[in-house]
Amino acid sequence: MYLPSIFEDNFVDSFFDDMFSFPMETTVQRMTSNMSTDVKDLGDCYEMDIELPGYTKENIHAALNQGYLTITASKNEENNTKDEKGRFIRQERYEGQCQRSFYVGEYLTESDIQAGFDNGILKLVFPKEEAHENIEQNRYIPIE
Repeated sequence: MYLPSIFEDNFVDSFFDDMFSFPMETTVQRMTSNMSTDVKDLGDCYEMDIELPGYTKENIHAALNQGYLTITASKNEENNTKDEKGRFIRQERYEGQCQRSFYVGEYLTESDIQAGFDNGILKLVFPKEEAHENIEQNRYIPIE
């Protein structure tokens, strides 16, 4: 049975927005569903765009290990609201991390991958698999 949008799970939260809403819960839900990814085949290379809204470049790390490219993003949030006398009305904190891994080929090195972060989009460009010396250790990719 289809119900109108007012009967969603968070009906009380949206109805009593000022009194009972918990914006940190919606932030947690948003962060767990982050990292929407688009991969384009550009002929001789691939371009990967990963959406990371609300993150800063300093909190995003890309690592290459045994053919797997792992993107990790962490975030710390604090929401303080005080009344006119300086007493806390609400004080919430969130600290979390999201991570995704992609198999890009065992013969890529960190120097083969170009990474940039702009307007909440992490853009990675890397060539299609070529025969290189197999590297077994973690390698970190600089994000510009």
